[in-house]
Amino acid sequence: MSYVEVPGTRVPIRMWADPASVEGAAMQQLRNVSTLPWIEGLAVMPDVHYGKGATVGSVIAMRDAVCPAAVGVDIGCGMSAVRTSLTVNDLPGDLSHLRSRIERSIPVGRGMHDDPVDPSGFHGLATAGWGDFWARFGGVAEAVRFRQDRATKQMGTLGGGNHFVEVCTDTTGSVWLMLHSGSRNIGKELAEHHIGVAQKLPHNQGLVDRDLAVFVADTPQMAAYRNDLFWAQEYAKHNRTLMMALLKDVVRKEFKKARPTFEQEISCHHNYVAQERYDGMELLVTRKGAIRAGSGEYGIIPGSMGTGSYIVKGLGNAAAFNSASHGAGRRMSRNAAKRRFSTKDLEEQTRGVECRKDSGVVDEIPGAYKPIEQVIDQQRDLVEVVAKLKQVVCVKG
Repeated sequence: MSYVEVPGTRVPIRMWADPASVEGAAMQQLRNVSTLPWIEGLAVMPDVHYGKGATVGSVIAMRDAVCPAAVGVDIGCGMSAVRTSLTVNDLPGDLSHLRSRIERSIPVGRGMHDDPVDPSGFHGLATAGWGDFWARFGGVAEAVRFRQDRATKQMGTLGGGNHFVEVCTDTTGSVWLMLHSGSRNIGKELAEHHIGVAQKLPHNQGLVDRDLAVFVADTPQMAAYRNDLFWAQEYAKHNRTLMMALLKDVVRKEFKKARPTFEQEISCHHNYVAQERYDGMELLVTRKGAIRAGSGEYGIIPGSMGTGSYIVKGLGNAAAFNSASHGAGRRMSRNAAKRRFSTKDLEEQTRGVECRKDSGVVDEIPGAYKPIEQVIDQQRDLVEVVAKLKQVVCVKG
């Protein structure tokens, strides 16, 4: 489908979703964002749903301003995937041992490594810039600097919620590795610090929603936020890189006889800010629950833990600020999912997937998400499908 433009707003709201299907609270958030004097445009992805601060599945383009709550607290959250030389014929009938090995190698939830993981210990992992990255930690907000020990030990860990590590197969029989995570606790603390700063600034006092507080260009607050924002986005990317190295190491050991090799990794943020140029203007583009889908750029759009995911290539649609959806998108809240579904439902909906099937992950049940095939179909003018994946192992945070 092409986009639908929502009438009656100060700037165009272009929606790659049926406005009638979007819950009222999310539509109100979108309208609230459109009132900001700094905004130049707003694109809405087919996985759109209500979120704290700003709508998940929204792409907000501003001139000389950025809204930290619209980025969200998991700065730099995103995906990585890689195709391996393994095929379905290499996989054993019982995948529980592989799942257990992954869980031992990559801490989940609030867990961390006992000692910081040394990236130089992994074959083929580029380590240029890692030292400079950690040296720049001394320049982030003073309020979080005491967290460096925790931040170093959480590098290469999954986190909780909808974060996951998966082993998947595609329609040709190839085996893929895929993971979803962000900037862990350090990104959250940096985000919360700066959201608090923004909400106290004089120019934000008359906003329709205090969560839409912004930093504006050429101010020390904006400079401090951009410094910490881009550092946290880099942390998230390094975190996924290190986790993928750990995951590859597990696969090499588990399938030693097959001697697996790995193609080039695909990696993309879906909670982040980038400086981009549209219609001759330099804009700060915030993607919250959206990926960049410039012409020829690869991206990852995951479904739920029992359905499947897509590797896509961007078509460079400027009307969407070169963006696409970040996943299937929730169709009900976590609490609603827990009320509606049972562990028996979870077992049924994740049949054939080696994963947790207990009450702790019922809120991640496939039934709580929109159908991924429908979400993909609604953005045919944003991306083209390169591969369709189906998970056989899913490790949840």
